[in-house]
Amino acid sequence: MITTNGTLGFILTVLLAVLLSASLAIATKVHTDWVLSVRNKFAGQKQSLDALKEHDSRRHLRMLAGIDLPLGGDGRPNSAGLYYAKIGIGTPLKDFYVQVDTGSDIMWVYCLHCKGCPNKNYLGMDLAQYNLKDSHTGKLVSCDQEFCLEINEGPISGCSANKSCPYTEVYGDGSSTAGYFVRDAVQYDQVSGNLQTSSANDSVIFGCGARQTGDLSSSDEALDGILGFGQSNSSMISQLASSGKVKKMFAHCLDGTNGGGIFAIGHVVQPKVNTTPLVQNQPHYNINMTAVEVGHSLLNISRDAFGTGGTIRTIVDSGTTLAYLPEVIYKPLLSKIFANQTDIKLRTVHNQYTCFQYPGSVDDIFPPVTFHFENSVSLKVYPHEYLFLFI
Repeated sequence: MITTNGTLGFILTVLLAVLLSASLAIATKVHTDWVLSVRNKFAGQKQSLDALKEHDSRRHLRMLAGIDLPLGGDGRPNSAGLYYAKIGIGTPLKDFYVQVDTGSDIMWVYCLHCKGCPNKNYLGMDLAQYNLKDSHTGKLVSCDQEFCLEINEGPISGCSANKSCPYTEVYGDGSSTAGYFVRDAVQYDQVSGNLQTSSANDSVIFGCGARQTGDLSSSDEALDGILGFGQSNSSMISQLASSGKVKKMFAHCLDGTNGGGIFAIGHVVQPKVNTTPLVQNQPHYNINMTAVEVGHSLLNISRDAFGTGGTIRTIVDSGTTLAYLPEVIYKPLLSKIFANQTDIKLRTVHNQYTCFQYPGSVDDIFPPVTFHFENSVSLKVYPHEYLFLFI
């Protein structure tokens, strides 16, 4: 079954491994600076195409709505995210479950006495709230500090040196989050040997969410906050890189069985990974696709799909589940996939899904699809991965 509106029906989780260090295989042994164990919110659940598309539509609304925000990204900790991890914050340590998001530029968690915040998180547990007074290492970020001046592109009107640096973000659906920035110790797992990790911590600036409105006040799929891995200087990875703690690169090594995996931050030494360069000066992580291959034949793609340099610019996002292609690629791809299946009758279901009946293994009659990227990086997707069983 394939959708008729430009969505190729395969899950994009493998492609997400491209990111900054393009790892196209599940890593059983990773040598890097530090790691986050992540889980997929759909793990253990039956993944209906309707649910995945609904998730992605909310996600893309958020991504598009965030382009004019002063922070250069969002931080919405609800259904727009896909992967989450546990981190420790403060001294003494307190655990927070946060969404790991390449589409956001800041890390933030709910603060004590937050107005409009849900009481329960997505996991059914009481929402963890950060209290600056409970941490011996926590400090407010004032308006005159370099971090505040940089993310606001200068001084904030009415915000003096003895006041905390505020943030406010408004989303495309009308919901919003607001609070202030603090600096505190964040604990993570650091690689200390072969398949071994030890706890380490660094001082990181993050948002303390004090007020939520709209959908952000709902417990539906909420977590304790968000860990932004975006490109701006306000993201956690940028802060760690600027302090010399890690190299500014990471890889998402995926677990295709359990729906999670790890985020490896810093230079990945083992296993050997293939890399593809990022397109510079873009609001989101972009890579260049060079060709699409169906079976052993390159797809004849209209020149309208190519940008400068003869490539197709592609957003890579940890919060999107499916691959979305423009019609100039999607339609010829669909035709090529079914070119040799003249006996299969296609029909439209629910005005959006192209379906057919076949009792055997789809891998026996349909071709694999290979996406090619710069630096000879490729991703092969097999029929059982791009065709959904419609129930």
